[in-house]
Amino acid sequence: MSAALSFSEATRTVARRELSERLRDRSFWVTTVITLAILGVVLFLPKIIGGDSTFKVAYAGASADAVAAAVQTRADELNVKLERTNVSDETAARAALSDGDLDAYVTADSVVVKEKLDGQLAVAVQGAHRDLTATERLQQEGLDPTAVQAAQNVPPLQVDALDPADPQAEQRGQIAFIGSLILYGQLIGYCMWVAFGVVEEKASRVVELILSAVPTRALLAGKIIGIGLLGFLQLFLIAAFGLAVGNTTGMLDVNADLLVPVAFVFLWFILGYAFYSSVFAASAARVSRQEELQNVIGPANMLIMASFIATFYVNSNPDTLVARLLSIIPPFSALCAPIRMASGDAPAWETGLALVLMLAAISALIVLGARIYEGAILRMGAKISLLDAWRGTRRRPAVPAEVTSS
Repeated sequence: MSAALSFSEATRTVARRELSERLRDRSFWVTTVITLAILGVVLFLPKIIGGDSTFKVAYAGASADAVAAAVQTRADELNVKLERTNVSDETAARAALSDGDLDAYVTADSVVVKEKLDGQLAVAVQGAHRDLTATERLQQEGLDPTAVQAAQNVPPLQVDALDPADPQAEQRGQIAFIGSLILYGQLIGYCMWVAFGVVEEKASRVVELILSAVPTRALLAGKIIGIGLLGFLQLFLIAAFGLAVGNTTGMLDVNADLLVPVAFVFLWFILGYAFYSSVFAASAARVSRQEELQNVIGPANMLIMASFIATFYVNSNPDTLVARLLSIIPPFSALCAPIRMASGDAPAWETGLALVLMLAAISALIVLGARIYEGAILRMGAKISLLDAWRGTRRRPAVPAEVTSS
């Protein structure tokens, strides 16, 4: 007769079993590949749609070279790429514009375009035209344009902010917002896996064999930990892929500061998953068929959905009282807190309070969820009420002690 497993040994055994089985599940790899493909398309799409951002400009008139030099100077200040193109005459320029081979044709008194003048190109061209015209008029009046320009070149007033804004805060907040959207998918997906696993084992009565070898709470803890490790692995792959592609395309400048929101998303995945998976597992233990599962996990699904919707409000209004409460109070904090924490909108005491409240909620749910799970997991038939599950005691099936978990 094999020796009984301790709680920690049983938990590790179940967690390894869950992790290995899910890793062999094709659906995990399919969803991972699809998620990475969608993320890659989103990150590459601006470059694909944007195409070549260089503007092709042709110039005409006696002062064409001077105008081209002035426009190029302005464009460099605006970080706009220009390419000077030579055309024989206005007819050729208009043909090039119609064919899309030219973006603008600058003459002495007009700018010819196909449909409309791009905003950034307009700033460069109009600014250069204004500078050249002003210089010419000053010279006609016998004034030195250089001296006038020097007199107008007054340094701006120094801004002394009492509470200076972090220049990277907005970017960190947006990265955390995107992370929260991904976090929503991870939480609901892997908590559903926990629920499906509980009902599947209960419906097939495999759970009776497993519980002959391991404690009920060890089975629950091992299942949650094993599936949670898989979710964390997938989230890590998504984050690494997204940062790598963003850095390659130039959309992101990956540095230590940018890793802050990523770390917050990982932290709140662990906390949020611990919270919701306990609820999903306890709810799923109350039914014996997959068809009844949606009925018992519906409230938890609605709670996650409400938290998901709340992230949009917090992202748009991070300083309001409602946003601060949503970032502190569980379970909304699982999705809302990363945004305010990463952007620096949440003071240290709010962050600490959010963590303490979430940890307290998780502790309470683990105790309550484990008791409901233990009271309902071996009871077959119709849906079990919460009160019956709470009062119920686990009855060991009459299975030989030699049977071990598969």
